[in-house]
Amino acid sequence: MTGQSSDSEARRADLAERLGRVRRRIADATAAAGRADEPELIVVTKFFPADDVRHLAALGVRQVGENRDQEAGAKAADTDDLVLRRHFIGQLQTNKAKSVVKYADVVQSIDRPQLVAALGKAMRREHERRAEDGLPDRGTLEVLIQVDLRTAEQLERDAREPAPEGGNRAATLGRGGAAPADVHSLAALVEEDPNLELGGVMAVAPLGGEPAAAFARLMRISRELQQEHPHATTVSAGMSQDLEEAVAAGATHLRIGSDVLGPRPPLR
Repeated sequence: MTGQSSDSEARRADLAERLGRVRRRIADATAAAGRADEPELIVVTKFFPADDVRHLAALGVRQVGENRDQEAGAKAADTDDLVLRRHFIGQLQTNKAKSVVKYADVVQSIDRPQLVAALGKAMRREHERRAEDGLPDRGTLEVLIQVDLRTAEQLERDAREPAPEGGNRAATLGRGGAAPADVHSLAALVEEDPNLELGGVMAVAPLGGEPAAAFARLMRISRELQQEHPHATTVSAGMSQDLEEAVAAGATHLRIGSDVLGPRPPLR
């Protein structure tokens, strides 16, 4: 037990140091951008154990993200005593909607009408289940519209890439999301469903492009969206490698994984 305790203390110390460095980067980037408000930090804990989530919560982290349903559900069950805001940030199949709504507070990857419908239906069933079990109502599910920020040139380039064997081309290239032209129609569908709440937009900077330019496009899309939906103010952008550009652009939320948690553990 002493060895396990020592290992746990060492891991928490390592996370504290890494988290401190990331928080300093965010503070410095916020000051450099002349912003009064720092973006909120979401620590992406995919592939890392529930014990790390507990360490992070003890270190003041209040928002965590996952992108695989099976892992996210199991980890949420293992840490359901913690007060955390849980984000699902990965590409989501419609048949996983009923599972995701059991633990996610936010789904950041809305990219097609079928997913809006699936999540709305799953939330209705979740309300019914909770009522039957005598559990408190969980309210609405916040969703963000994921936007594909590739330029026409990048889309043409990626179309020439060979399709991944057994995989999804867009997801493998890190390019999931709806076309900018489809954002407003998706937002309208979300707003029509009483079980869903439109939070705003999310995006990943395209590989091989300039993050600053991509995030500037996302901010323009966000401003246009807010003209019709003033409450949809969330802009989730920026990861370990480009958080400074995201802060400068005006992101409200950052999704940081490896710079807080370190190299991914071997997959089992």
